Amino acid sequence: MNGTKYVFVTGGVVSGLGKGIVAASLGRLLKLRGYKVAAQKLDPYMNVDPGTMNPIQHGEVYVTEDGAETDLDLGHYERFIDEDLNKYSNLTSGKVFSKVLEKERRGEYLGQTVQIIPHVTNETKKFIRKNAEVTKADVVITEIGGTIGDIESAHFLEAIRQYASDVGRENCLFIHVCLVPYVSGSDEYKTKPTQHSVKELQSLGIHPDVIVTRSDSDIGDDLRKKIALFCNVKPDCVISDVTLDCLYQTPIMLHNNGLDKVVCRELKLRSKLNLTPWKELIRRINGRKKHVTVALVGKYVKLHDSYLSVVEALYSAGYENGCYVDIKWVDSEEVTPDTAAEIYKGVDGIIVPGGFGSRGVEGMIETCRYAREHDLPYFGICLGMQIMVMEYARHVCNLAGATSGEFDENAKYKVIDLMPDQQGNIPKGGTMRLGAYPCSVKQGTQMRECYGADEISERHRHRYEFNNDYRKVLEDNGLVLSGISPDGRIVETVEIEGDRFFVGAQFHPEFKSRPNRSHPLFRGFIASCLKTRNK
Repeated sequence: MNGTKYVFVTGGVVSGLGKGIVAASLGRLLKLRGYKVAAQKLDPYMNVDPGTMNPIQHGEVYVTEDGAETDLDLGHYERFIDEDLNKYSNLTSGKVFSKVLEKERRGEYLGQTVQIIPHVTNETKKFIRKNAEVTKADVVITEIGGTIGDIESAHFLEAIRQYASDVGRENCLFIHVCLVPYVSGSDEYKTKPTQHSVKELQSLGIHPDVIVTRSDSDIGDDLRKKIALFCNVKPDCVISDVTLDCLYQTPIMLHNNGLDKVVCRELKLRSKLNLTPWKELIRRINGRKKHVTVALVGKYVKLHDSYLSVVEALYSAGYENGCYVDIKWVDSEEVTPDTAAEIYKGVDGIIVPGGFGSRGVEGMIETCRYAREHDLPYFGICLGMQIMVMEYARHVCNLAGATSGEFDENAKYKVIDLMPDQQGNIPKGGTMRLGAYPCSVKQGTQMRECYGADEISERHRHRYEFNNDYRKVLEDNGLVLSGISPDGRIVETVEIEGDRFFVGAQFHPEFKSRPNRSHPLFRGFIASCLKTRNK
């Protein structure tokens, strides 16, 4: 094909409709047709990135290979499309405005009056174009965050309207996802909200080519024809998106409803679809017979999206182990020596994911102690790995009160601390280690068994590290340092020998797990949980 094609996905009526899932599903369908696909999201909030936002408010921060802190929807894109995204995959209003203002301060606009149009819109268009250039994608799918009619995303909508004009309308497709609500009093679905949403979009100069109707069940041909008539789209360009039990069934459902067919027709893409690999995934998902219960212990459990990638990685590991993973959500602040036994009764394994700050840390340490003393599989990620080191230092090495410099700068035993070259004034807006770093894996370890490789690469998001001053005492007391940076400076993973999985990883393996290819550490953890279940 000649030149990149662009698909822009907007949403209307209400937020939370699943625009990201529609975009990700379309990306997978186009990839199954042989096209190289890139995805990106334009977020309207004024933060430069989600890096300093509260996970309870925003959900998890997803980190790309090149170290960009991004919106959680990028996790959906990577899991569905199975392509590594990059720093050009997520743009916020805060980031684009800050870039414009930086240029103004440097005098790059040569004294011009700086305005939303053209300066903000031009910066946005440059970002979209750069993603296409970097990825060399055949199709770039761009989701516009927020809801049509909100003031926050108006500049992004104007930018994509201009972009379609710049590259040619024949190279762009607009998809509008909107709610078709069911009104129980009249026992029918109502199309008027969709009509109003499309009218609002048209008033901004954007005419949707495809309308995806979001509803709990199929709205029927008559309503689809009505929407097509009143919204001035082709009858087969109204696509039903219904609620499903499993997100990963969405690509097949949207294919059966004609989405990829009409997108390819409208963009003049000619290719054959091979659904076999995705159907095989669905077969594995539907073929699960066994169950395991995993306690997910954290400080942000009030919003499950705070650990979205961890949850999806657990589920994916379940697919490959032929089991359902039932998650027991545990607020770490509720765990004490007196409550631990009751909380973890019937649990087959424990996972402690990442986090920042001291709240709930003592409960996590007690959790790790309980797992170690009761021979339960344990998987510590980032903070969870540091918790494992602190617990072992306290209760096996007799370093009373061992902790992290993040929680107590004056502690006697700071087994977790900043590296010497990290000391100083570090801005809160940027963590020290972001993105992919290599790790050498020690022979004869659980890490080696899981990965089957001498060297790996994983994504990081943290400031504090294993304090090398305590390497000897911890190793002498049995803690295995199973993963080390190639230069020998940084401890990346620790583990405890035994028949069950007991591993802490400083990196975030959940970011590289895929539904059709689960991460080896999650796969090994769930396999160990199954063994515990069957004892």
